[in-house]
Amino acid sequence: MTVRYLKSSTGLAPENQSDTNDIVQIMLARIQTGKEQVVKDYARTLDGWTGEIEVTREMMAEAEHKLPQSVRDDIRYAHENIRNFAEAQLASISEFETELRPGLWAGQRLIPLSSAGCYVPGGRYSHIASALMTITTAKVAGVSDITACSPPRPGEGIPAAILYAMGIAGADRALALGGVQGVAAMAGGMFGAKPADILVGPGNQFVAEAKRQMFGEVGIDMFAGPTDTMILADASADPELVAWDLVGQAEHGFNSPVWFATDDLALAEAVMALVPGLIAELPEPNRSSAQQAWDALGEVMLCADREEVAAMADQYGPEHLHVQAADLDWWKMRLRSYGSLFLGEETTVPFGDKASGPNHVLPTSGAARYTGGLSVHKFLKTVTWQRVDDQALPDLARISASISRLEGMEGHARSAEIRLEKFTAPPKRVVNGAG
Repeated sequence: MTVRYLKSSTGLAPENQSDTNDIVQIMLARIQTGKEQVVKDYARTLDGWTGEIEVTREMMAEAEHKLPQSVRDDIRYAHENIRNFAEAQLASISEFETELRPGLWAGQRLIPLSSAGCYVPGGRYSHIASALMTITTAKVAGVSDITACSPPRPGEGIPAAILYAMGIAGADRALALGGVQGVAAMAGGMFGAKPADILVGPGNQFVAEAKRQMFGEVGIDMFAGPTDTMILADASADPELVAWDLVGQAEHGFNSPVWFATDDLALAEAVMALVPGLIAELPEPNRSSAQQAWDALGEVMLCADREEVAAMADQYGPEHLHVQAADLDWWKMRLRSYGSLFLGEETTVPFGDKASGPNHVLPTSGAARYTGGLSVHKFLKTVTWQRVDDQALPDLARISASISRLEGMEGHARSAEIRLEKFTAPPKRVVNGAG
């Protein structure tokens, strides 16, 4: 590769990840022992919340009256898009059965999980869209019991807009809990919730670590780190659009990388010149977050041609990948490593983050090289079945027994062969009509 870095990441100061691991481990152990009382203690000390934990569907419905009609309309618009996309995903997979050989039938079934716990961040920003993305997708998949949780605000509880989104998305209940205590309560089936089969949704490093430590006894969507974004562009791109898209994603936080790869030097230089002024236009704390992210983690790469640009994207495996270049069909078919792909300058990552339909819970930190984002598939068990009749049994039993013995598994071999004796024995010979 002949990639030239016009701006390189300086990296962040080393974090002591072991501190987070230890804190979460201690919290989970205390919750395992003390259950709901310990969760309430954490809610009081960490969130400043002493009110009711469980929020019913009736309380979610009441939140509607606290919101202007325009806000309700916007949330419903986003919900419809997310639901319609999830329904299309569901329609793209199916149960089937096939006869592999005469008398050997096999197939698959799609069985929804019984329960899901959906975490909705609510610290610095109220993540209304995360409520829609996680709960709606679980509902469309057919999950019968859905619990959501979100950090309460002192004196207010879960913000009305988040509660309203939870309600129309289909949550059966919500818990006014954030952080480790929130996901632990959903996993443990506390405060009237059914124990979650799977925990989904973005969160801070403590939420992510709690999900990682609980994985196994409960399923999780993915182990997610800070959000990241990459933009690919050629000489046809508008520098101001590219610059704003970088700045807009950098405001997520000081640890959110933003990367820009292009084969046009003039575009790269124009974008780099614009970014500082655009960051300065943001209000606080967004401005400081974006500035820190750009200074420490922002990268600008100059490549030889579009193939090299695409190769860089495949290497990075970004969560969000936005192409602002000519010949979008070429890019769509060439690119192979991303959480979600945004094609053309008319689109932008915030469309996908908030309202366009495809899920915004996506792999980060390069995980897009081997996995996709949250979808109806995460809430479905794809299970298989098989059935054998006397046409297939002789060869199948003989070969299974043979392979079993090659592996040293005599019990397996005999389990196969006994069926040869029982189900394929020749019929008794009849002589002169007598048995």
